[in-house]
Amino acid sequence: MTSRHRIPGLALLAALAPATVVAQTTRTSTPEQRYAEWAAPTFDAVEYQGRRSGLLAELARAGGGVLLVPSADGVTHGETFRQLDDFLYLTGLELPGSMLALDADAGEAVLFAPPRDFRFRNPGRANDFPGRPLGDDPTVARAAGLDGTAPLEELPLRIARWVADGRALWVDPDVPGDVPVPRPAYVGDLGPVETLLLRLRADHPGAVLRNAHPLVARARMRKSPAEITRMRAAADATVQGIRITARSIAPGVTEATLQGVFEGGCRAQGALRIPFTPIVKSGPNSLWPWRILAAHADRRNRALEAGELVIQDVGCAVDDYVSDVGRTFPVDGTFTPVQRAKLEMITRVSGAVIAAVRPGVTFADLTRVAYQAIPDDEERYMQAPSYFGHHIGLSAGDPALFEEPLAPGMVFTIEPWYYNHDLGISVFVEDVLLVTDDGVEVLTRALPRSPEDLERMVR
Repeated sequence: MTSRHRIPGLALLAALAPATVVAQTTRTSTPEQRYAEWAAPTFDAVEYQGRRSGLLAELARAGGGVLLVPSADGVTHGETFRQLDDFLYLTGLELPGSMLALDADAGEAVLFAPPRDFRFRNPGRANDFPGRPLGDDPTVARAAGLDGTAPLEELPLRIARWVADGRALWVDPDVPGDVPVPRPAYVGDLGPVETLLLRLRADHPGAVLRNAHPLVARARMRKSPAEITRMRAAADATVQGIRITARSIAPGVTEATLQGVFEGGCRAQGALRIPFTPIVKSGPNSLWPWRILAAHADRRNRALEAGELVIQDVGCAVDDYVSDVGRTFPVDGTFTPVQRAKLEMITRVSGAVIAAVRPGVTFADLTRVAYQAIPDDEERYMQAPSYFGHHIGLSAGDPALFEEPLAPGMVFTIEPWYYNHDLGISVFVEDVLLVTDDGVEVLTRALPRSPEDLERMVR
C-alpha cells in the first residue's frame, strides 16, 4: 500500500467507530467563532468616535438626555443581514438585537448587546453552529471605540432610571415633527424603531420623548472624507455597470436580462450589495414610476422593441455606501428626432441645476432654477413640484433637512423625470453630485449624457 493510501490512526478509529462516536467527534471539532473573524467596521474607530462626539454635543445643546438607537433584529429574511443605517453610522457594527445609548449628560456611549449571537447557536448542529460571543466579547466595543458594553437585559432597568430622573429620551423615527405614535396594522409588522417607541409609551407613559431626526439628519447629510471615498467608488462601479449593460441593449433582449447584466457588472467592480432593485424599464413600462411597475412581479420582464427607449435607474453599494444613477438609451442605437429633443431638454434642466449648486444654496433655490429651465409646455409632464433629487449615503434615501443650505460634503442626486403619456415618451437622466468648498463635483461625470454618446454606448 502506498503512502497516499495509508489511514492515520485517528482516521482509522473514526472509520471503525459507531456512528454516534463519529457524530460526537464532529460536534466538538469546530472552535467557537469571534466577531473579528467575521466582520470589522468599515472605518477606524476614530471615525465613529467623532460622529458620536458630534451628536452628543448636539444633544447637550438641545437640553441633554439619552439617544436610543436600536439595531436590526438580526433575522436575514433570506438575504444578507443589513444593519439599520443610524446604528451602522454610529458604530460600524453588524450586531443583532442591540441598542446604542448616547448619554449626553454623562458624555458617553454605551452598547447594550446580547451576551451571545443567537444566529451562531444550534445545539443540534454544533459543528455548523459553533457559537459566538457578542456582549461578552470586549473586542467588539473596542472595534467601534465605544466607552463600554452592558448586557441587553439591563436596558429596561436603565431606561426606568433615566425616566425616573426626568431625563429626556431621544429617538429617530426618520421623520420630522412630533414623535409619532406607531399603530400596528392588522396586516404587516413594525420595525425596530417603531417597536421601541411602542414599548417606551407602554412602559413609561410619562416619559419625555423627543425627536432626534433633525440632529441625526444634520450629521449624516455632511459626508466625511472617508465616506466620500466610498461614495466615489460606488459611483464608479455604477458607471461601469451601466456601460456594460448598454452593450447588451438590443431588440428582443428582456428587461430582466439587462438587470442581471447590470448587477453582474457592479459586482465585478467590487460591489457586494445592490441597495435597491435595479429599475430597467422600456417602451410603455418607461411611462410608469417604479412604485406602479413593482405592483406586479411580471411587469418587469418585457422584451425590448426597436424604436423604443429603455431607462436604467440603478445603483450599487461599496462598503455600505450607495450610488443612484440613471440614463436613457435607444433600443436600436438611434434616437428618433422627438426622443432626442426630449432628452436634450431634460439634460439642459439637469445641467442648469448642477451649475447652480454651491455652498449656501437651498433646495428651494434649486427648484426655482429647475422650473426656469423647464419649458412652460413641458412642466405638466415632470414628475413632481420639487428640485428633482435626494440625498444619498448609506441608503438611496439618506435623511435630509430640505430647508438646510447646502454645505461641503453633502452628496445628492439630480434627476428630472419626464413622463409624457401623450407622446408615449419618458426620458430620465440622473447624476450624483458632491458639494465642494466652492461649487460642485459630479461624481458620475465619466458617464456620457449627450444623445450621440448614449447612441454610441449601445452600438
